[in-house]
Amino acid sequence: LLFPPGFLSICFFLPFVIERHSLTREQQAERLGTTSTLTSLLSFVTMKVFLRYEDGDESTHKTLKITLPKSWKSGPTSRLLEQFVESYNGGKEGQLNTLAIASLHLSTRRSTNSDDDTATELKELPSDGIVVETISDREDVYICHGPSQTLKEIKAERQAQIDKEKEALKHLSSCVHLGCNKRFPKGGPYPECKYHSGPPVFHETAKFWSCCPNKKAFDWDQFQSLPACQSGTCTDVKDEESGQKEFLGGCDIRERIGGAKLKSIDDFNASAAAGGSEGAPVLERLRSVLDEFGVENELFDQVMEGIEKDVIEKNGSGDDDVKVMDEAVKVLGGKLKNAMKAIAVEQLKIN
Repeated sequence: LLFPPGFLSICFFLPFVIERHSLTREQQAERLGTTSTLTSLLSFVTMKVFLRYEDGDESTHKTLKITLPKSWKSGPTSRLLEQFVESYNGGKEGQLNTLAIASLHLSTRRSTNSDDDTATELKELPSDGIVVETISDREDVYICHGPSQTLKEIKAERQAQIDKEKEALKHLSSCVHLGCNKRFPKGGPYPECKYHSGPPVFHETAKFWSCCPNKKAFDWDQFQSLPACQSGTCTDVKDEESGQKEFLGGCDIRERIGGAKLKSIDDFNASAAAGGSEGAPVLERLRSVLDEFGVENELFDQVMEGIEKDVIEKNGSGDDDVKVMDEAVKVLGGKLKNAMKAIAVEQLKIN
């Protein structure tokens, strides 16, 4: 059975093509691995766009629906703007409001990444951006006033804004009260703030403030929206003598309620010195390496405490320190291996 050239490749990528309508352009590129692969694949797919001009009086508005030729999909977005202006100025709208291509640019609506999931804003498209890489099929593309910019110019403008914000932050202090994220000029004035008197607790899937144990959240957004229990004035002076932890874990909770304290890696090293557990030194090295990757030691210890607890509950006894530690190492190794496999599958796109 013979197939035309490229047929099998198209069949391999067909599930992605069907799914592409629900993904952003960046997500599509990530799923395939490279934007060049994405461009090559999507050049085979029929693509339509809606060009909209909605400024000024309604009588001058126009929507142009275009089915893009293959060469246009792999070409610059400026081609779309040229086509729209030519069509607009040649119609009745152009007689009332002639458009000058040099003073126009294209934009698409994108999420603002704010708390409001429905909030959007217009994001300018680079004039030299490839159509299929910057615009989705059947997407609304808006013709806006203001000269077009190239990708390099847009990146330079964004970088300048980032640098400006960083410079402004140099002259601001952050409130050290737990749960208050306000910034203010160094040396004051100090604004009012609402905060928590105790550190946060991250135990298994629950997240809550130790001072408000009855108000729990199970995802980060919910946790950040939990109401504060204290009112006061912001400060940038941290109480170094309080000895208060930045956050608490399961071990801290058990200590507070009088439960048995689970052993740390150091405890296992000490108690297993004679027996010679092979697991403790491995965990020590892993703990140190992960800390260099930004995984805090406290978080690592919290995870190990949870695994250790599960091992003890499963075996029915925690008397054999060496056995508990070695079994915990195996469990953690399995979880890390599964995590790496998941990453590899995502990279290779193998389901």
